[in-house]
Amino acid sequence: MALIAFQNLTFRYPGAGEPTLDDVCLEVGRGSLLCLMGRSGCGKTTLVRQLKTPLVPKGARSGRVLFDGVDVDAMDLRDQARLIGYVGQDPDSQLVCDTVGRELAFGLENVGAPREEAAVAVAETASYFGLQELMDCPVAELSGGQKQLVNLAAVLALRPQVLVLDEPTSQLDPVAAGEFLATVRAVNDDLGLTVILVEQRLEAAFAMADQVVVMANGRVAFQGSPEEVAASLGKCNHELCRCLPSAARIALALSGGTLQPCPLTVREGRRWLEGHLGGCQARACSAADPAAGTAESAGSARSGAGEQPACRPALRLRDVWFRYGRDLPDVLRGLSLTVEAGQLFALVGGNGAGKSTLLSLACGLRTPYRGRVETFGNRCALLPQDPQALFSWDSVAQELGDMVGAGVAGAASAGGAGDSAMTTEEVAALCHLKGLLDRHPLDLSSGEQQRIALAKALLVNPSVLLLDEPTKGLDALFKAELGALLQRLAQRGLTVVAVSHDVEFCAEWADRAALLFDGAIVASGAPSQLFAASAFYTTAASRIARDAVPGAVTVEDVVSACRSL
Repeated sequence: MALIAFQNLTFRYPGAGEPTLDDVCLEVGRGSLLCLMGRSGCGKTTLVRQLKTPLVPKGARSGRVLFDGVDVDAMDLRDQARLIGYVGQDPDSQLVCDTVGRELAFGLENVGAPREEAAVAVAETASYFGLQELMDCPVAELSGGQKQLVNLAAVLALRPQVLVLDEPTSQLDPVAAGEFLATVRAVNDDLGLTVILVEQRLEAAFAMADQVVVMANGRVAFQGSPEEVAASLGKCNHELCRCLPSAARIALALSGGTLQPCPLTVREGRRWLEGHLGGCQARACSAADPAAGTAESAGSARSGAGEQPACRPALRLRDVWFRYGRDLPDVLRGLSLTVEAGQLFALVGGNGAGKSTLLSLACGLRTPYRGRVETFGNRCALLPQDPQALFSWDSVAQELGDMVGAGVAGAASAGGAGDSAMTTEEVAALCHLKGLLDRHPLDLSSGEQQRIALAKALLVNPSVLLLDEPTKGLDALFKAELGALLQRLAQRGLTVVAVSHDVEFCAEWADRAALLFDGAIVASGAPSQLFAASAFYTTAASRIARDAVPGAVTVEDVVSACRSL
């Protein structure tokens, strides 16, 4: 018997025309690692929240959710809290105590665990996760990756049988995300824990799963092993092929979509590509000018990337120093940066490097204690990491309507043409919100909330658009649409500065990129230069093809170069 079973589960949010979950039937085996994927808003989060009664959203539900043969709704809430662990997207939202040690003990205290049993559980959990030296550390001083690791450890201290992870790496940098997923894999292997992992970043998560479930329109569309699902998506040229790991996308594109089994990891992708090209062809490709092999494909995605940027700066930071308190360490240390007008500029770096701080300085929310920030009279709009911070109304239509007039007034005050402001109808169409206008923003998925926040920022009609993790919670297809949209806006004269952990997105769409480390810019250049030279802050496609196709940093670069041989 399966440990978890969703039986004919249907769920409809209040006021929604269509059900978010439509007759879902799904079983999860004991000890398995299931990866749940699909487009933003397809029902993934709504589905996994049915396992935790306190997290079930308001709405009409039919069908059953069983845990070890028992209806979840009939379980005692303490048993439910102990047996079914849940870690969400935002590392800060689940932290309730001031230190790491107290956080690990909090759940045990709340389920009434005996003191001696709780002490043992905290001690061995801290040892397993390497948190011994951080037990007295304030959680506020931890990095994003450390906070999420503490969340995971606090849940596992309860000794659950099931671990539900809802996009746990969405706010982590690539290195921290890889370490977190490696820990999840170890927990599944070492403890035999059943894991349900909802993810949009699938480079590592897809391959490490035993079972993959693809959801579409509230239903289970595909189900099977990672190799089976990749082959099924490739065979029918499904739009979700774009969500697959880079190794699979490259292999499917170069084999005509009929490959089985599909390479899924960087190592498998490198081996497959070497075999596909053959030794002679690989050497010929390696000897070729990287620009000849990749510039055409990269230029097709980033139409302005090969052109000389305008000489007029839109944003400049000169020798900027900033700290959050007189006795606290500097976050930015002599940082200097210039962003040209009409440029799509990407800023990458680890959690805590100072990227969000830089954006807050750029839009005037904070002031450096040394150095200068120049916007040259440009009107700046900031999209923060948490889109819910921008919501204050009961429907998406009201959220957008709240901005009516702001764009025209802003353009006029900035000396621009007021009639250049986009209407709510135009923005709703651009951000794919037309079918969501009557929904409450807080009832929507994180990806849909990101699109609402982006729409509100665009309605201000800014000259400089500052985006803090704009692809968080977005599926690969809308990321492509977002990239194309930002590119079109840049061509119309809008300057875009995007802080992101999504190096694949930055590599494909940015005109220029920079790496922020220890409060300063340590490297900058065209994405093909910056990411091709990096070992860790780079794309999976670059790792797969850097010996065969030097300079290729996107799947499209690799495929185009190999087809030209």
